[in-house]
Amino acid sequence: MASQARGLQNFISDLRNAKSKEEETRRVDKELANIRRKFNSGSSSKTAPDGSNTSLSSYQRKKYVWKLVYIHVLGYDVDFGHAEVLALVRSGKLAEKNVGYVALSLLLRGGDPMMSSIVNTIRTDLTAAGAPSGVKGAASGDNDAAQSLALCSIANISGLELIQSLHVEVQHILVSKSSTPNVRKKAALCLLRLVRTSPNLVAGREFAPHVAQLLQDRHLGVLTSTMSLLNGLAIQHSSDYESLIPYVVHILGMLVLKKACAREYLYYRTPSPWLQIKLLKFLQFFPNAISTEPNGAKKKNGAAPNNKAYVSQLTSVVSKILTETDVSDSINKSNADHAILFEAVNLIVTWGQTGPIQLREGAMKLLGKFISVREPNIRYLGLMTMAKLAQLEGSAEHVKKHQATVLVSLKDADISVRRRALDLLFVMCDTDNAERIVDELVAHLVLADAAIREEMVLKIAILAEKYATDLRWYVDTILKLISISGDHVSDPIWHRVVQIVTNHPQGDLQAYAAATLLIAVSPQRCHETAVRVAAYVLGEFGFLIAERPGMSGEEQFRILHHHWHNCNAQTRAILVSTYAKLANLYEECRPLVAPVFARCKNSVDVEIQQRSAEYSAMREAFDPEAVEDLLREMPPFEDRRQSALEMRLREREGEGSATVVKAARPSAAEQRRAAQNAAAARAAEEAAAMTAAEQEQAQHQQNGDLHAVDEDSDAGEDKSVEPQKEFSDVANGDGNVSRELPVDAMGAMNNMDGMDADAAVSSTSLVGIPKEVVPAMRKAFSNLCTSPSGVLFENALLQVGVKHEYVGAQGRISVFFGNLSSSPLLRFKAVVDDCDHLRMQKQGTQGLLDEEEDGGCTIAARTQAKLLLLVEVTAPFDDAPAMRITFKNEEGVKHEYPLRLPIVATCFMEPVTLEPGAFMQRWKSLEGQERECQEVVKAPPTSPAIDEDYMRRISLIITDGLKFGRCQGCDPTPWTVSGAATFRTGAKDLNGNNINVGCLVRVEANPQAGAFRVTTRTLHPLCSKAVKNVALVSIKLA
Repeated sequence: MASQARGLQNFISDLRNAKSKEEETRRVDKELANIRRKFNSGSSSKTAPDGSNTSLSSYQRKKYVWKLVYIHVLGYDVDFGHAEVLALVRSGKLAEKNVGYVALSLLLRGGDPMMSSIVNTIRTDLTAAGAPSGVKGAASGDNDAAQSLALCSIANISGLELIQSLHVEVQHILVSKSSTPNVRKKAALCLLRLVRTSPNLVAGREFAPHVAQLLQDRHLGVLTSTMSLLNGLAIQHSSDYESLIPYVVHILGMLVLKKACAREYLYYRTPSPWLQIKLLKFLQFFPNAISTEPNGAKKKNGAAPNNKAYVSQLTSVVSKILTETDVSDSINKSNADHAILFEAVNLIVTWGQTGPIQLREGAMKLLGKFISVREPNIRYLGLMTMAKLAQLEGSAEHVKKHQATVLVSLKDADISVRRRALDLLFVMCDTDNAERIVDELVAHLVLADAAIREEMVLKIAILAEKYATDLRWYVDTILKLISISGDHVSDPIWHRVVQIVTNHPQGDLQAYAAATLLIAVSPQRCHETAVRVAAYVLGEFGFLIAERPGMSGEEQFRILHHHWHNCNAQTRAILVSTYAKLANLYEECRPLVAPVFARCKNSVDVEIQQRSAEYSAMREAFDPEAVEDLLREMPPFEDRRQSALEMRLREREGEGSATVVKAARPSAAEQRRAAQNAAAARAAEEAAAMTAAEQEQAQHQQNGDLHAVDEDSDAGEDKSVEPQKEFSDVANGDGNVSRELPVDAMGAMNNMDGMDADAAVSSTSLVGIPKEVVPAMRKAFSNLCTSPSGVLFENALLQVGVKHEYVGAQGRISVFFGNLSSSPLLRFKAVVDDCDHLRMQKQGTQGLLDEEEDGGCTIAARTQAKLLLLVEVTAPFDDAPAMRITFKNEEGVKHEYPLRLPIVATCFMEPVTLEPGAFMQRWKSLEGQERECQEVVKAPPTSPAIDEDYMRRISLIITDGLKFGRCQGCDPTPWTVSGAATFRTGAKDLNGNNINVGCLVRVEANPQAGAFRVTTRTLHPLCSKAVKNVALVSIKLA
């Protein structure tokens, strides 16, 4: 071909000799224009049905297509000539097919419309049967070549249409006995590519027997390709291929134990190392493969003897790999042998405790030898693999023996080796050797180059925290890190110091941290991170050391303030807050702090300016007790399951890293500290509960709270009053229930669609809520969520009305059950489920709250029963309490109605009015996926256009319905409404104060789209969700 296509050679030479990119582009454009002209026959008689030019000779067509391929490879767009490519593919000559398939693989993609016209040609080439066994000839060779070309093209193009049309043929070729080894190799790799594109293409359990047949092939090339396919399949559904383990172990035994390998597959006297690696990788999918206890299925099938047989062979194989692998003079052989060895060690790590202990000990001994050799590649792999092996239980003592060697590798010239040594030191660290390893790492940090310093600082901080038996040592270690490499101490590290000091009031940790940090920032120059930590800790706990010589409040201010001019805006903002707390605690500091605040009121930094202005005005705006309460020390931080440092480590190194796995395991020191904190928290809760009980008892004695029942509302007797009249007094009066509650709104009506199923109970003696009543129930429930009274449920027999009122965290709910029928309702019971988030007292008509089967009250015709609920909320929530009503009529038919009471989170809101600046500051501080809920809702089709009157109704919904305070001046446009409120609870914190949750809401209208976007932000996810859901429902009703 090369000798014939002289024009192609000349074209390539011209491009190589081009002196500039512009000259090359001109030559390519000229050639493309020439090829386009040659392909366009200009006459319909010379154009074939497929669009190709019949006047071109075979030589010309191949030459021009080769030129297009070369131009495409250079990076130029080729958007024509596809018909000529397809003509070459359809040709019966192998030389033309060769060119056609190469061009097809490069120039066309799976989604091209022309691919459908070539599928049949590819199928024909795929199904071309090879010559029978023992027959060799040109026809057989051509068929094999055509099949191979077709398989390569399918793998390269890999379009969805091509996969669906031809995957069956590819599988057939793979398992067919008439296919030659070369074709089977291509078919296995082609199927692997198709499976990666379309994972559900192959059914594992049905295909596993065919793979077993392929694994019995004697051709090592077929076995290698089959193992590539098998590994790709096992990644998706490993359990489907567990039955193939004996075949894999047998092949591995033949290669390792018997050295049975054809000469052409020997690589520096190592039998087919690539195949051995693939076999070992497959076995790593089954960590319980060598367990000698067969599972139930194996016992049933009688497979236990075979299991033991291959386990013994597999153990022998791995043992021989460990004992016979050594460092070789030949780099190529050494690389091949060590690649197999490290995969064998990975297999031992995968087995974990189920593997033989002698294998783990042998692997550790061998790796200890490898981490001391001079070859950096082997040392790198040895350190990395030992880190994985060290994760196994019982390996810690063996790893510690190599601690000195690993410390030497920490000073290696190759940074990749230093990283792996750092990882291994991290993994081998425990309570016994933590101080020595951390001290060694801190000492090495002085000499470490910048490329590894940040990683070292992060891992030292994690180790110091995990294994600190005395948290004072942890504080000292972080201060050393700041002094040595403060630029690499990220914010999460010093934030974690603050969190740990704040959350451990036991002992003298807080006083020790305050004194140590004050001494650390006493010099004229120190790192800015040290100033930040010291400012925060002294502001919170500086009073613990104020009586010590040289550590008074005035001295603390002086030491911190002499760093003011060397700090950036972020540090100055922290210092401003610290100054405010110092001035609150120490009278002598107020004259020193006041000039600083006066200057900072004109600061160009908005944060510093705002803090200074607010702290200055605080004493004028509030009484001293309120200021004292505002500036008291911060409460303990929330203990997360995973610290910010561990999350940062996970981001850097990935989920499966040995260091990430190590960091996720709680150490003995951490467990002990957690137990101490839990005991302290329980003691504080018990003390708070006792205080709350005493306060509640005092409240009841004074009869001054909402829990006192009105004298005129005797809930224990029936009243012969017309229920329609009383309910009309209870209802709103507007009678407008043309609004609909979303099925998932407030988590309360999410089962409403299933209520009609209760009506279709198989027993004729039980009747549920009629299906036609469900829509009205939804409307009534949504109406009552923002209204003080109304009808919750009504049908021909019963009417349920609700009147509810709330003060702070407490509420009083009256529920009226009116009999609308002309006959009495017998055994009438109302069961209200208790909720974890509500303390509830229940009073009602005699028998109404009975839970016995024969209990209940009787509601005479045209009379009613009454239920009174006194509730106090103790925690955020997003659902509503359930109430189940049951009764029988005179015919003995039992009715059962599951309802929800309209007690939602917005009932316990207290409006808050914020200035625009304060609102926006809190709005930004509450950013985050867990704190924010947002949803867009379309206005109902029957609603009027969104105008100013409409927005006034929305504003009333926010203020009157949701009980939010309107924040004037916060809204950038007339189409925005912003509000703030506090969710009140009756729960107490450690200081005996009520726990409350601040809530912000913003409704933004798009008049053109007729839609609203509701965004809520609170400190608690359930509050955000609850407010958002109620707001959505209310807006639909505007």
